[in-house]
Amino acid sequence: MRLGHDSAGVRAVAVFEAVKGLLVVAAGLGLLSLLHRDVQHAAESIVRHLHLNPARHYPRVFIQAASQMSSTRLWLLAGGAFAYAAVRFVEAYGLWHLRPWAEWFAILAGGVYLPVEAYELLGRATVVRAAILLGNTAIVVYLLYVRWSAAERERRPMPLNRTVGP
Repeated sequence: MRLGHDSAGVRAVAVFEAVKGLLVVAAGLGLLSLLHRDVQHAAESIVRHLHLNPARHYPRVFIQAASQMSSTRLWLLAGGAFAYAAVRFVEAYGLWHLRPWAEWFAILAGGVYLPVEAYELLGRATVVRAAILLGNTAIVVYLLYVRWSAAERERRPMPLNRTVGP
């Protein structure tokens, strides 16, 4: 395990990934709580509670998708959420323990989303989309820096320990 100036930052990214995993677990449990219920009615209640106009595009799409929901789809969506959360937890564990594989995985996983996030931001710029893009870019760039720094340290020759004496 390496200790140094970058360990606190990598561990902060680990906590962030773990929190994302917990949120997705909560979403998966929320999906399972809808089993054997009228999902369309629940969607309409959410739209009403949030004071959204059900005739607008996104609330209408949400309600229509809920009307198509079956128990099998709920199980599949919840299973996907739990699988995604498991990946986030494995990544968080590896980052917390400062494993290079986890750093590379986080770089790849975060980097895959950057073009999509940039496209979404160009399509319709919002503060939230900009913050997500900037945050994920910062994490990817930071972890690239961490990996580059580690590679530089490994390339340096080790100093010889010379003892002075008779």
